Amino acid sequence: MHQHFKIYKPYGYLSQFINNGQKQHRKKLLGELGEFPEGTMSIGRLDEKSEGLLLLTTDGKMSDFVNSSKVDKEYYAQVDGDITEAAIKALQNGVEIGLNGTKYTTKPCPAFKLDEVPNLPERWKKLRDERHGPTSWVSIILNEGKFRQVRKMTSAVGFPTLRLVRVRVGTIYLDDLQPGDSMQLLDIKKELNLDA
Repeated sequence: MHQHFKIYKPYGYLSQFINNGQKQHRKKLLGELGEFPEGTMSIGRLDEKSEGLLLLTTDGKMSDFVNSSKVDKEYYAQVDGDITEAAIKALQNGVEIGLNGTKYTTKPCPAFKLDEVPNLPERWKKLRDERHGPTSWVSIILNEGKFRQVRKMTSAVGFPTLRLVRVRVGTIYLDDLQPGDSMQLLDIKKELNLDA
């Protein structure tokens, strides 16, 4: 019987359970955050400096399905500066980013400026504060997952990302999980509103 979990991946952790033989001078791995069944893998990835919702499973087919473009993923990005309507419009329409040495135009996607600072746990590694200029928060919903895509998108419109938190995968939300917390999902298909 396969098992599935949701976890709040903290800042500074890699989205993997084993060190794939790389000389990664003592990087932090997901397995340090709890007891998970043998064969558990993350569904998709968040880079080391990103945080938030990560789904875990022992079912490779489920991982492939969720990673396909059928499932939306929502990110909250704190950006450097007070993001403009023009920048939001550009994010919505698709922007050109670099990908493996070539240019790529992102697909049109929902994006909007958040009216209020989202209620997220403080990050253990402090960000710069308002004395260094204003920041703002945006929501970006993607159903593609290119390497460091959100960061590249906000940079492309002139507002580099300072903090990036994934808050939703499909219909599964981060809710009030704290960094490092995990919770078992009894029926991931039902949670994601997927047909059996």
